[in-house]
Amino acid sequence: MSTELHSADTPAVDLPRLNRSLWPAGKAPVRIVHLGLGAFHRSHQAWYTHQAGDAADWGIASFTGRRPDAALALAEQDGLYTVVERADGGDSFTVVGSIVEAVDGADVQRLAGLVAAPATAVVTLTITEAAYRVGADGQLDRTAADVVADLALLESGSGTPTTPLGRLVLALAARRAAGTGPLAVVCCDNLSNNGTVAHNAVVGMAGAWDQGLAEWIDGTISFVSTSVDRITPRTTEADLAAVRAARGYRDNSPVVAEPFSNWVLSGDFPAGRPRWEDAGAVFVDDIEPYENRKLWLLNGAHSLLAYAGQLRGHSTVAQALADPVCRRAVEAFWDEAEANLSGAEGAADLQIPAYRAALLARFSNARIAHHLAQIAMDGSTKLRMRAVPVLQAERAAGRSGAAAALMIAAWMDYSAAAAEVQDPLAADIAKANRLSGAERIQALLDLVDPALAGDTAVVDLMEDLCGTFAEPAVSP
Repeated sequence: MSTELHSADTPAVDLPRLNRSLWPAGKAPVRIVHLGLGAFHRSHQAWYTHQAGDAADWGIASFTGRRPDAALALAEQDGLYTVVERADGGDSFTVVGSIVEAVDGADVQRLAGLVAAPATAVVTLTITEAAYRVGADGQLDRTAADVVADLALLESGSGTPTTPLGRLVLALAARRAAGTGPLAVVCCDNLSNNGTVAHNAVVGMAGAWDQGLAEWIDGTISFVSTSVDRITPRTTEADLAAVRAARGYRDNSPVVAEPFSNWVLSGDFPAGRPRWEDAGAVFVDDIEPYENRKLWLLNGAHSLLAYAGQLRGHSTVAQALADPVCRRAVEAFWDEAEANLSGAEGAADLQIPAYRAALLARFSNARIAHHLAQIAMDGSTKLRMRAVPVLQAERAAGRSGAAAALMIAAWMDYSAAAAEVQDPLAADIAKANRLSGAERIQALLDLVDPALAGDTAVVDLMEDLCGTFAEPAVSP
């Protein structure tokens, strides 16, 4: 279902606001609940649901994370918004109608009511990698301050949880109490084996509060792993103006994305799901090779460009990739990653050379202003999935892993040079950066992977690589 609203030759002051009175289809019933209402969710899972052949049966209630702003803005438009697919040759516009409720995440009562409803079959998550609060052992970090605070609220029965995990656990408790049966939780964050991560985080939070609830979740709720892919930069005022000019209506919540999209899923949907395959989603038995291809080749290159590019004076992915120094670093990392992907079962299906070529074209799309500062956030969490596995695999094979190590070294340099580092371990990073030499390297590396920090050869390698991107690029 790709219906679009048509442009109107109306003066700017009289432009209609995007709303369902202009929409040819009614609202679908809520059958999906989403946590993490943001641009990526709207360009990806909501877009796929809108394109499904049975979209009329699958409405989404989307809840914000930290702030209500996105929900308030989207509610003014009855959940409608425009997806702007931005290619080198121009823009195309599609109005998406799959979000039928946009809700402040703090409204935990509404969340619990919807998750407990018999019609709800799927809960999807885009809450960022850091929000799962899993430690190096893959289990919930019960000592994290926000986890401790939420557990106290759950224990007391007063107040409402503030973390996505706490809110979801409370909502699943409501479903258990209502007796409305199983559903699927679908993790759409960039984590390796993300369904297992989500399971461990949710069951860990539940178990710390109510062991009976944890056992019910473990035996009743399906956790689906996914690999998600669509470059979606932050929306700007210029994007709002472009929609007004091209479409003849006012949209306060458009989302800009590249034309490319990919969604690979693995797991059970005990209460049903939309026909996402109509929009190109792929369902597989073993998702790990697809996850690693995306986490290492796309996300890994993004992180490398985010740190190296900013150190070299760039602000977007396209600018950084055009810098030969950054480009060579990306290609070298891809060579290491490919060496450890090519041995996977079914590796031929991954089409890695074609995937690399496509990434170069996607990253070079200068009309997608994907800002490096946005990608650089939460580096201590992201590097564990994007750089560490490749570095470990290379060293296990008797190779140095220098290209993967360079990504971590660039993060170290960036963390010392940036005016502000947005990271769940920001205080620990600042403390480590007050040290010098090998002690600093070891302290920073310990935040990413303690085992690597204990390897003197790796610490020495990092020390040699730090400073690689110190010289800013020379403007032509």
